[in-house]
Amino acid sequence: MNLEHLAKQLAFIHEIDKLKYIQRKTRLFNSQRNENDAEHSWHLAMMAMVLAEHANEKVDIQKVVKMLLIHDIVEIDSGDIFLYDTIANHANTKEERKAAERIFGILPVQQKEEFIAIWEEFEEGQTPEAKFAKSLDRLEPVLQNVSNEGGTWVEFDVKYDTVIKKTNGMQHGSQTLWEHTQMLFEESIEKGILKRD
Repeated sequence: MNLEHLAKQLAFIHEIDKLKYIQRKTRLFNSQRNENDAEHSWHLAMMAMVLAEHANEKVDIQKVVKMLLIHDIVEIDSGDIFLYDTIANHANTKEERKAAERIFGILPVQQKEEFIAIWEEFEEGQTPEAKFAKSLDRLEPVLQNVSNEGGTWVEFDVKYDTVIKKTNGMQHGSQTLWEHTQMLFEESIEKGILKRD
């Protein structure tokens, strides 16, 4: 047994517990409590397993699940950026890169390299797995806002055009989920919980 190897793995596990303290703006389904990043990542991983048949292309679901569990770990250092923030940049920033190097760098080298590669693949969004994972990452807040009578759309006066801009691209991972999301938008507009500009 390599105790140094194990110590690094356990230190990483201890570090990522901090993900539970990163609050998101979106609320849990039918709840007033905000979701944290750990809950978000877990929920997306479950969504991937349940909704895999709706991916546009055949995907390695184990890789998608890994991607979704890893994708927001950098927010331990960089913080969560609200999806509908019109000022903040949601791209792979230098700050996120630095966070990835620090946090994944706690792991033994082989795992560090694997986790960074998976995180980068998600960020780049080019593979079938990354496209599907990104679709789910955009779908979850829509489902939460619908279940919360508009949620952040109402609270932050987010309009339809902004929501469409932020969710556009879902169709590259799942045309089926994109079509369903568009139906939810129309229903939300009819209910008055999502406003057109």
